[in-house]
Amino acid sequence: MLSHIKRYAPIGISLFAAVVFLDSLRFKFTDHPNTQEIFGRLDGWAGTLGAAGLFGHTGLFSQYVIGSAELLASTLLLVGLLPRFTRLNALGALIGFAVMSGAVSFHLFTPLGIDPNNDGGGLFAAAVTIWFSAIALLIIRRAELMGLVRDLARAFVPTSNPAAAPLRAPAHA
Repeated sequence: MLSHIKRYAPIGISLFAAVVFLDSLRFKFTDHPNTQEIFGRLDGWAGTLGAAGLFGHTGLFSQYVIGSAELLASTLLLVGLLPRFTRLNALGALIGFAVMSGAVSFHLFTPLGIDPNNDGGGLFAAAVTIWFSAIALLIIRRAELMGLVRDLARAFVPTSNPAAAPLRAPAHA
């Protein structure tokens, strides 16, 4: 039984999170009135802190930027279900965690509140659910995530091991 859970839980969590992310895109990418209300309220709040436009249509955290991050996360979550690409699943979970950490934080710590659309807090509940789903997937995929970090470190951090340095032609004096 436990082996079935270990095998299928990442699939179920990934599918669930990807579907929620993809469903939200119809609101973000079509400039839905609820999306305008949420990002408008956040932009007004940011303006009081001297960062007007941060959540506006062309802002660093606009609905289009957040929607694109959700699209990337859902793509990685789905592609990462293929056995050869499980590291991408972990990366999708990490991006999803980052996006949902922002969403949950903005609901809790800004004037946005937990019920900005008068839907009984459904949007906030979805954000929290996906946030916990991403955490669970990160725990499940921790080995793949560490492997990805090691590969990135090898690619971008120079090594001080002379045996690992590439061969170079001798310098001529």
